[in-house]
Amino acid sequence: MPRPEKVQAVAEIKEQIEGARAVYLTEFRGLTVSELQSLRRALRDTGADYKVVKMTLARLAADELGIQGISEHLVGPTALTFAHDDAVATAKALKDASKENESLVLKAGILSGDILLPEQVSKLAEIEPREVLLAKIAGGAKAPLFKAAGMFAAFNRNAANMFSQLLDKKESGEFVGMSDAAEETPAAAAEEE
Repeated sequence: MPRPEKVQAVAEIKEQIEGARAVYLTEFRGLTVSELQSLRRALRDTGADYKVVKMTLARLAADELGIQGISEHLVGPTALTFAHDDAVATAKALKDASKENESLVLKAGILSGDILLPEQVSKLAEIEPREVLLAKIAGGAKAPLFKAAGMFAAFNRNAANMFSQLLDKKESGEFVGMSDAAEETPAAAAEEE
């Protein structure tokens, strides 16, 4: 029968996995205390927590949650990073930290119940930030509206130009309108008789 402390620890890990948008596994062998502190600080800025837990407890939590294929990555000195806010920003912070320090190794990730390999975590880190993507979507939606507004403005502008030119021609006598033509027709008809 498991001890109550272990049951409680497994429940806490399960709760953190369920509450996170993504979970990343990293090997931290060889990192100094100051390097770990700066890593935790960088991850905290992205809304993530970096926890070192017992792998047996993490495997139990993953098994209880039904996450298949993660147990093989939960070996050796592995820490779990729980991304609570932005999974992409957290992946980027981990990738940047692993570039700066070769001792930090990305092992795997869990995103929406799917297991991510290290290459996939790296690709996820390359996605542009949320604000940039939202700005691109807004720009894409705004462009057709600007084109339509330009088209409507051009219609009004062109119509005003046309009427202005017609008035100028009529004033100069170059333009014979329908009313002028109707007046000339009876006079011309009377002369022919």
